[in-house]
Amino acid sequence: MEKRRIISVNVINEHGVLSRISGLFAGRGYNIESLTVAPIPDTDLSRVTIVTDGDERVLEQIVKQLHKLIPVLSVVENDDFLEREMALVKIPIEENLADIEVLSRAYNGHIVNANEKYVIVAVTDKPYRISSFIKAIKKFNPKEIARSGVVALERY
Repeated sequence: MEKRRIISVNVINEHGVLSRISGLFAGRGYNIESLTVAPIPDTDLSRVTIVTDGDERVLEQIVKQLHKLIPVLSVVENDDFLEREMALVKIPIEENLADIEVLSRAYNGHIVNANEKYVIVAVTDKPYRISSFIKAIKKFNPKEIARSGVVALERY
């Protein structure tokens, strides 16, 4: 049975780590839905957050193999993550700015930049709500949409 999974991996921040991690997925024919990497402040470590879906048994094998990679310090995979995603959307200035602002606020966002041609809106919320926002904002004819990928932390 296919199941959506979040895997959080703390690694030593060195070259080649990301390609080795993604290679574990590619080698088994699994797609990575979202991949976010950022340094952990005041350390020489990075956190890699992977969102994927797949068969329970094969994903267990991937998690076991992640534990064996040399630069990997910890692998956390469970169902209790707090997760957020961000989207930036560039919209022509000719659109109704009041309606754009109201819609953005409904998804924990606001207008973050404006110039003579475009406004840029930033929203941060749960991934399914970001998807809903992107569908809703389409009526304002966005010029460009950038989505961050999931960041997640264990709740306990």
